[in-house]
Amino acid sequence: MEKTLSIIKPDGTRRNLIGKIVSRFEEEGLKVAAMQMKHLSVEEAEGFYAEHKERPFFQELVSFMISSPVVLMVLEGEQAVSRNREIMGATNPEEAADGTLRKLYSKSVGENTVHGSDSITSAEREINYFFPL
Repeated sequence: MEKTLSIIKPDGTRRNLIGKIVSRFEEEGLKVAAMQMKHLSVEEAEGFYAEHKERPFFQELVSFMISSPVVLMVLEGEQAVSRNREIMGATNPEEAADGTLRKLYSKSVGENTVHGSDSITSAEREINYFFPL
């Protein structure tokens, strides 16, 4: 059974979208194997997004991710990584397919409501970051 990390970002938690988003994953056949709501520290957000440290949007991303609590989830199911990304839609909500979470709920590229691991390797690293064994 494949696993992936999914995050409901601060814009999603502030707008009370947690139930709708979790329901959608479940309706699409993904199971929530672990979940926690957490207000990330600066250090946690910087560590999680360390691969983007040299990019111009890094500090804005960190500030956004610490602005309100997030919901961290481990989703599992067949092809969980690709299924999660399909359900989320393109990073830019203007380019996301109709019916995807980002098309439905995101306000912008910066406030795009959800995060999902982009590969099995990333999923393992990201899950272990927030849900260490």
